[in-house]
Amino acid sequence: MATTFIPQTMQPGPKPLDVMQEGREFESLLSFQFPNLNLVDEIRRSMGEITSARNGIPCICYVANVVTSSTGNSIDGTDDLPFAEMVASVLPDVREIDIVLVTPGGIANQVGNFVNTLRPRFDKVNFILLNMAMSAGTIFIMSGDEIIMSKQSKFGPIDPQIPSKDGRFIPAQSVLVAIEDINKRGQKAIDEGGKPDWTDLQLLNNIDLRIVGEALTASNYSIQMTKDYLEKYKFKSWTEHLSTHQPVSQEDRKNTADEIANILCNHKLWKNHGHFINRDAAWEQCHLKIVHSEDIPNLDRAMRRMWALFYWIFDSTPINKLFVSENYCIIRHRQVVNPVIKVHP
Repeated sequence: MATTFIPQTMQPGPKPLDVMQEGREFESLLSFQFPNLNLVDEIRRSMGEITSARNGIPCICYVANVVTSSTGNSIDGTDDLPFAEMVASVLPDVREIDIVLVTPGGIANQVGNFVNTLRPRFDKVNFILLNMAMSAGTIFIMSGDEIIMSKQSKFGPIDPQIPSKDGRFIPAQSVLVAIEDINKRGQKAIDEGGKPDWTDLQLLNNIDLRIVGEALTASNYSIQMTKDYLEKYKFKSWTEHLSTHQPVSQEDRKNTADEIANILCNHKLWKNHGHFINRDAAWEQCHLKIVHSEDIPNLDRAMRRMWALFYWIFDSTPINKLFVSENYCIIRHRQVVNPVIKVHP
């Protein structure tokens, strides 16, 4: 994986945002070639459309390739420094920021570092979900004051994945649910005067207790992080119950945060670590308030155009992850032989 700076001075030519057609944003790009295109300039133009729709709130982009089969696109420790530098590049008088986020997930600890970088710096942090923010990405967005989603946006369960005996990663909650189900079947058999099923006993004998411990610890960690972020940040401006119009107490915030965190980590409910939770399910099943992009003039269109641009970039180039602000840019590639680092003039 290489880190590349894109030079600013290139010859003008046709630009993706100029040729995009409404409702066919991505497909319309495929009919054109864009020689000498400065991708960073075009991304920043798209960011300008988001900022304009948001009445001048600046945005920064942490966007990973979820379009093509890719490794190295998840949230990990190598993101720590570029993310911190990107945040530091925002003008010092800015107190509210929009984070354009696309991620397949990754390491929850690193999300904690992101949040610790953002929250002392800004009074208000909002997340704009172009496409997906899964797993650790879901924990990340729970630290936001607002979560903005389009009809195509989704996040996912927060049940962590842990390494199994053979090194494969498995959802921690699936281990705990399997043990709970075996226990229930065994207890039922005993209550009815019988014995636990022999197959279940063999399964229990083959489960590594260390994996059980890791599953419990990792699940509790994800739940606690999510609960803390919701209570401290997402719910800080929640003052009135919608149904009763009664004032919201700190105990209400705490209990609701606990409820939502446990729902998001409930493997029995979602069945699959990669389950997509759209904005309707976020409200109906998680009781989590989401801002709809269509309710903000011009934002839904700006989000569609930006996602089409990123989709085209990931589909057409080896770019794997981008950190972009108005004054900062790092682009990482999937595979580069003898990578060359280019610095802005």
